[in-house]
Amino acid sequence: METTYGTVVSLKYTLSLDDGEVVEAPEESFEYLHGYHNIVPGLEKGLEGAQPGDLRSIVVEPADGYGEHDADRMITVPIDRMPEGMQLEPGAKVMAETGQGPVALTISEVGEENVVLDTNHPLAGKRLHFDVEVLEVRNPERHELQQGHPGPQACNTYS
Repeated sequence: METTYGTVVSLKYTLSLDDGEVVEAPEESFEYLHGYHNIVPGLEKGLEGAQPGDLRSIVVEPADGYGEHDADRMITVPIDRMPEGMQLEPGAKVMAETGQGPVALTISEVGEENVVLDTNHPLAGKRLHFDVEVLEVRNPERHELQQGHPGPQACNTYS
């Protein structure tokens, strides 16, 4: 079976950057519903037509990955608003609560009175190199199409 819109694809992958740094290389396989925006657009496009057993090297430009780095997504916060006792240094991660749940932010700069936080995705502005092995391509279950991703049917319990 070939990877097309609405198929469930199981794969293993290694994600690295231009300098060869490996960012992710999960031991477990990963499933996604093709065409349903479960993965970055450039990777999904590069997997179109793939079949079980295919090995693909796919390079994804920032615009088709996590987007370009946006300077407008840098925010300055008074240092006294940071978690007490936290080691404040560039590159450190901070969790922030938003209306849509927790978000990881990266400390970009630390000053005397303020901290600059980067709200961009950590891979924004980076070219992504995926080495992918397609393990399986199958038709989805009805509930997978309804929920927009593979996996067990979500249960809603109301009291």
